[in-house]
Amino acid sequence: MRNCTRHIIALACITAVMLNVMSLSAQNRTELESKKKKVLQDIEYTNKLLKETEANKKSSYNNLLLINRKVESRQQLITHINDEILQIDRRIDDNKLIIDMLESDLKKLKDDYAAMIYFAYKNRSTYNHIMFILSSKDFNQAYRRLQYLQQYTQFRKKQVIAIQTTQMMLDNQIAKLENVKKEKQALLNEKQDETEKLKKEQDEQSKTLNTLKSKEADLKKKLKQHQESAAKLQREIEKMIAEEAKKSSGGKSNTYVLTPSEKLVSTNFANNKGKLPWPVEKGIITSSYGKQPHPVLQNVTIDNAGVDISTTEGAVVRAVFEGEVRRVFSIPGAQNAIIIRHGNYLSVYTHLSKVYVQAGDKVTTKQSIGEVYTDKEDNKTIVHLEIWYESTKQNPASWLAK
Repeated sequence: MRNCTRHIIALACITAVMLNVMSLSAQNRTELESKKKKVLQDIEYTNKLLKETEANKKSSYNNLLLINRKVESRQQLITHINDEILQIDRRIDDNKLIIDMLESDLKKLKDDYAAMIYFAYKNRSTYNHIMFILSSKDFNQAYRRLQYLQQYTQFRKKQVIAIQTTQMMLDNQIAKLENVKKEKQALLNEKQDETEKLKKEQDEQSKTLNTLKSKEADLKKKLKQHQESAAKLQREIEKMIAEEAKKSSGGKSNTYVLTPSEKLVSTNFANNKGKLPWPVEKGIITSSYGKQPHPVLQNVTIDNAGVDISTTEGAVVRAVFEGEVRRVFSIPGAQNAIIIRHGNYLSVYTHLSKVYVQAGDKVTTKQSIGEVYTDKEDNKTIVHLEIWYESTKQNPASWLAK
């Protein structure tokens, strides 16, 4: 009977391990599949943007940025596939461990059952059973011996069921292991396919880069124009911040004084960090926030005050949060610009061909405020987004929903 109890405990432990492995595996697999899906969507959208520029055959700086983004996304996808393979390797190891435990338990059950059958064979005579009961010292002992024989018979039946149950679990686990191995092979095939695509994209990247290097003078000229536009935009923002701080405090402070409703908007904006909608319905970041080496020019650093989001021609620009339009103006090289205040926070949108709002307008989250400008010469449709906490620049990518 103790053997039966030990088997039940062992089976319960094995079942717990199996359930835990399955639960963790399902969670991790769902998370990785979600990440892969997002990366594949980015690659698909980047291909769409590149296709839109095919009419203009010359290699452009924006084409390189799109190709760079696609290469990064492809590398990220391969990383996710590798993570899935590692996870599957762990699942294979876990399955093998469970199979070993079940096989060991099954062997013990069969050995115990064989011993019982042998004992039963040796004592198979009904006469022996009767004599075993009749040789009791008293009635109580005879009753206990009768119970023992009955329980022994029941235990033998339970042992058969235990063997059958364990064998079934073992067969199921072996089948699962085979399925997991097939999943791994499918992922290895997928990785090989994506690696081949990556190599082609890297070749395209290298070709475009070499073409652009021959246009260094033109790139330097455009970079200078871009830097001048960025400097004008920053001066305009700083000027507006200083004016509003002075006005709101009655000239007593350099800090903007919030009204009660603005305090609420500011708090809500801060609480939505990492959840803000993108300024366009679909887009990809092709130039990140902060200092970074120029993709073509050697020993040249770019300092981006926000993020550049590539999108499709005619895309509508949306407010990332509720607030009030404070400035609508134009900047040479950056077209139209809009500044929206969200309490202590500001969102800035540039490279707009059309503007749908004016200073003083109250806007809601995702409200259309303009249309993105398309530069036909450089094959680009880009909206530039900045987020400020008063006079401190923020990284917009950390505020936008992933």
